[in-house]
Order: sequence, then C-alpha cells, then structure tokens
Amino acid sequence: MRVAPPPDPVFGLGTIDNPVFAGMHDASALVAGASVAAASAVWGGVAGHAASLAGGMDHAMPAAASGFCVYNDPVIAIRWLPGHGAGRIGYVDLDVHHGDGVLAAFYADPRVLAISVHEHPRTLFPGTGPPAETGLGAGAGCTVNLALPAGTGDAGWLRAFHAVVPPLLRAFRPQVLVSQHGCDGHRLDPLAHFGLSIDAMRVAAAAVHRLAHETAGGRWVLFGGGGYALVQVVPRVWAHLLAEAAGQPVDPPTPTPAAWRQYAQLRTGEPAPEWMTDWEPAACTPFGEGYDPSDRVDRSIMATRVAVFPRHGLDPGP
Repeated sequence: MRVAPPPDPVFGLGTIDNPVFAGMHDASALVAGASVAAASAVWGGVAGHAASLAGGMDHAMPAAASGFCVYNDPVIAIRWLPGHGAGRIGYVDLDVHHGDGVLAAFYADPRVLAISVHEHPRTLFPGTGPPAETGLGAGAGCTVNLALPAGTGDAGWLRAFHAVVPPLLRAFRPQVLVSQHGCDGHRLDPLAHFGLSIDAMRVAAAAVHRLAHETAGGRWVLFGGGGYALVQVVPRVWAHLLAEAAGQPVDPPTPTPAAWRQYAQLRTGEPAPEWMTDWEPAACTPFGEGYDPSDRVDRSIMATRVAVFPRHGLDPGP
C-alpha cells in the first residue's frame, strides 16, 4: 500500500501548491520518463515529432518542488539530449507563467536557447523573468524573457511571439526544438490575467511546428503545461496541438464530439463547449511594420529584443 511522504516545506513538499500524496514519486517520475522518451524518439529518428502532454512541469527546481511541479521534466529531457549528441537545443515556453525552473537550469549553458513568453513578474507567479535576465558567462544571450503586461490579448501576444521567437530560432539554428504549451493564458483561466483565445494558441502551435521544420530539421518535442479551465479550454487547446503535430490540423469551426460533451458534463456538471474555436481571428500586425512606444506590449517586445538580439547578430529595431 502506498503512503504519502511526509511534508517537507524545505523541499517544497506539503505546500498549498505541492501537497504530498501517495505515489508522488512514482507519478512524477512517470511524467519525467515520458518526456525523456519523447526526446529520445525524436533525436533517435524513431519519430519526427513526439508529445508528452502530462509534461511541461517547468517550475520545479533542482532541490525543491514548486508551482504544482515536483520534477522538472523539460529540464530532464533537455539534459538527456547533449549526452546523446545534440549540440544545440531550442526551448520555447508559452505557458502564461515564467518557465523559471527551465531557464534557471540552463542560464549559463550556450547549448540551450531558452525562451519564455509569459505574463510580467509584477502581476503573476513566480515573480521572475524580466527581460534583463539574459544568461550568464558562455550562456549570455541564450536566456530570453518576453514578459508581457497583464491583459494582453490575441493580437498583442501573437505580435510579441512573432517579433521575438522566430528570429532567434533562425539565428540559433537548433538541432531539435522543444516547446511547452501551457494553455493558462486563455481568458477563462482562473489563475492568470491574459485574454487569449483557443484560436491564438492554435495559431502559435502551428507557428512552432513550422519553425521546427525550418530551423531544427523537423525534430520537435512538445509538452503540455499549465491550464486550469479544465472543460472549456484545456481539451480543445491540446487537441489542436496534437492534431497539428500529427500533420492533421483541425479546422476551427469543427464541432466538438457529442460523446465528449456528454461525458464532460456528467463528470463536472459544466456544459462543455460545442466548437473547436472561440470564433476569434487570431491575427496580429507584424512588429516590423512599426514600433509604437506608447503601447505596453510593444515596449515589452523592444525591451527583450534590445536585451538579446545583438548577441545573436540581430538588429533589435522593428
């Protein structure tokens, strides 16, 4: 019979975010193992793309659980890759919270370009990730923090993503691309303050997919992450993500399966969404068409570009 380990706040266990439970190590190790298996399958050529939706536990630190995360599976999976011949790994974290555990792990490592797109630390856990944090020593410029203001919606978020992520990946040319697709930036998520739609997250997943083929030879390892609107948001975002990775993207105005809607309502009492879309255009004006210094999102974009672009031989200007 499994028993819960004793609480140990020094190691982040037994807190509100990380309550102890029976089988905690086994469950957390299974998640980490799945993510390593995904990285192994892609790097070994068994699969072009591999997904570990239970993964993406990006807050855990080397000696402490944090933010619902016990073991940091992205770090474990990424660390596996250089030991098997990968010299350059790109990591893109789209969770609304700063991917602090991952970026800290590779802060001085020039082999990993780690990019986090998140809500500004002034307004959201874990309170880290300003644009000035860009890496240390040989890893200077390989840590990228794109911290966006609370209230950012589809147009601003996509504008910021396209202004920062593709140019850096194209300059870095990773051999494998790893991405984390937390969907807690949605406007219905109870734990954050972005205003994103299902449609913007679908567009971003498609963009990451294209970048994997353009910059990393098609090698793409993708994880889930945060997301707490468990009926309205998470199933649709990750269904789009998996369909994109499988090369069979779902047309946004597709009805959700009736059997799933019935099941979701039976289990939760919450009416499930009828469509695979929020009916948003999920479009943006490219940053290259002009920088608006009065716009908070544009100021955030420029702060990140100024901090890291020159280190990659890129012009930070729009």
